[in-house]
Parts: sequence; structure tokens; C-alpha cells
Amino acid sequence: MVPIEVNDVSLVYDTPAGTVPGVKDVSFTIDASQFICIVGPSGCGKSTLLNCIAGFLNPAAGEIRIDGKKVDGHGMDRGVVFQDFAQLFPWRTALGNVSFGLEMKGVDRDERDKVAREQLRLVKLEKFVDAYPHHLSGGMQQRVAIARALAYNPSVLLMDEPFAALDALTRDDMQRLLADVWRETRKTVVYVTHNVAEAVYLADRVLVMTPHPGTLKLDMPIALPRPRDPLSVEFLEYQKELLGHLGHNAADQKTNGNAHS
Repeated sequence: MVPIEVNDVSLVYDTPAGTVPGVKDVSFTIDASQFICIVGPSGCGKSTLLNCIAGFLNPAAGEIRIDGKKVDGHGMDRGVVFQDFAQLFPWRTALGNVSFGLEMKGVDRDERDKVAREQLRLVKLEKFVDAYPHHLSGGMQQRVAIARALAYNPSVLLMDEPFAALDALTRDDMQRLLADVWRETRKTVVYVTHNVAEAVYLADRVLVMTPHPGTLKLDMPIALPRPRDPLSVEFLEYQKELLGHLGHNAADQKTNGNAHS
């Protein structure tokens, strides 16, 4: 059984000027434990597509299946991490934020605290269990968000530009951390980014989307050993090829911040 199937998905937005296509006839499958990055320019529908997989938006046509079951609203089989730091509850500690999903599932306090502490250890925040979000840096808040998304053990982790608001050095650290977390948990990950170098660093496959309406242009496997060296010739060749498909050059990408630049 294929963990994620996206079959001929289209979505339109209603605007005062009429309907506007968001994504059109997008199809792909994702195998278990694969790390998939979706890249493309603003307006290409990559976040829209992620929100459809999450169950936050309903396609106008086509369907999405996870482990054979049609997506119909959000489910506990999917953990979601957004870009916005405000996704954490400011009145809860790091431990309280991470244990929230387990609390909603009715897990007893001792068990959910145990699981939450383990997830905070995984993201290297075991010393900050009692810290509130406003005491944590942006990168640390995103680590708490990742731990929270993993705590109730979803089969799929969905991430929408989670590191875009971070400074370059923190972003590099977070990319390394996420690669380590993925290696340890082997979750199926769908990760949206506008940064090609980040995609090459993280992904098993990179899906390239083009806008107006958003369609899938390219599905490129990244055949590089891990951990990856962003300064290697092979890494830079993948980056150059993807930028070519997006109509950019390497200099354009550097203005947006490179992976481990």
C-alpha cells in the first residue's frame, strides 16, 4: 500500500473577480519513509497542495489517500509544522505544548509527559521542558513545534516552510537537526520550501511546481549519500539543474539564503 497518493488534484479559489485556479491536475505518490520537498515560485500552489494533504482544504477535483484511506478533514495520522512561531500555545511550557496532542487523545499524564520528554530530547531541548515560548529563540520554538507534531506518532509529517523566518545560521542548524530527526524516526515527510539548496540537502525527491495554475512540472530523485555536503560538485549540480527548471540562476538563489552557505 502506498502511504500517500495524490490523484489528479485540482483546487480553485473564489474571488470577487471569479474563480482562480490554485492547483490543477496534480498527481504523485510517496513511499513510506520518503522525504519529499515541494519547490516552486510564490503562487504555484505548493502550500495549497500541502493544506489539501493535511485535510485543511478540500480539492475541487481528484482525491488524496493516506494509507489507502481518502483524506476527508484533518486526522491524527498527520503532524503539521508551519512557518509561524505563533503556532505554539504561549501559556504552555515546552513540555505542555508537546504533550497537547496526547492530552487530546486522552493519554494519562505520566505517559504523555514521558513521551513529550523523549520528543524534546530528540530535538535537543531536554533542558528546556519548563520554558515558555517567549523564553525561547525562533529556532527553539520551531524545535518544540516539530516535537509536538511527532509526539502523537503520526505516519506523515507535513511542513510548510518551517525555517523560512529564521536567520541563515539558525536555518542551517535546523536543517541538520531535521535530517537527524528524520533518520531516527523514518517518518514520511512532505516539506514545502522556496529554497532549492534546502530541498537538495533534505529530500529524497524534489517536486517542482509551476504557477498559474499550479501544476507539477518535474519529479527529481536526489541520489546523494547522507549526510550531504552542500559544497560538493554533485550537490551544486542538482541545485543548478533545479534552478534551471525554475527559471533562476545560482545568483538568484543566494539572495534567498542558501543551505549551509
